[in-house]
Amino acid sequence: MKEKKYWIEQLSLIEHPEGGYYKETYRSIEKLKLETLNIEMSGERSLCTGIYFLLDSHNFSAFHRIKSDEMWHFYEGSSLIVHMIDSSGIYSKQKIGRDLEAGEELQFVVKGGTWFASEVSVSNSYSLVGCTVSFGFDFRDFELANEKLWGQYPQHENLVKRLMH
Repeated sequence: MKEKKYWIEQLSLIEHPEGGYYKETYRSIEKLKLETLNIEMSGERSLCTGIYFLLDSHNFSAFHRIKSDEMWHFYEGSSLIVHMIDSSGIYSKQKIGRDLEAGEELQFVVKGGTWFASEVSVSNSYSLVGCTVSFGFDFRDFELANEKLWGQYPQHENLVKRLMH
């Protein structure tokens, strides 16, 4: 397994506001005016976006949510645990990785509006994944969790506090 530094340099990754490193690799030229749809978004968005995302075990991707579906793709390193809390307060988690017999998935979709955070499953390691977002990612649709989240779902307070900036 190559070192984390190799991927950061080779892929020209930069720090991500929720934790880890990323680089946008795709943003569709085609755009859609969201007011024409029956959704709680407005303005114009690209149809689809894609990024590389690298997270090491000394960090985590903090709880956040976006309005669009996000598909995760596993590339390299240790598996990544994605923690999710849906709008009903139901917690679930999914490992993104190569060990299919252990229930890991090479690809996995987090539905839009779901609170989610991620962390590497193995100490002193990293996960290199990709994320595809449709409708395309836009920071107007990004919400980083704060203490209101564990107030809304007190049964998950310890997890949210651990995976929050």
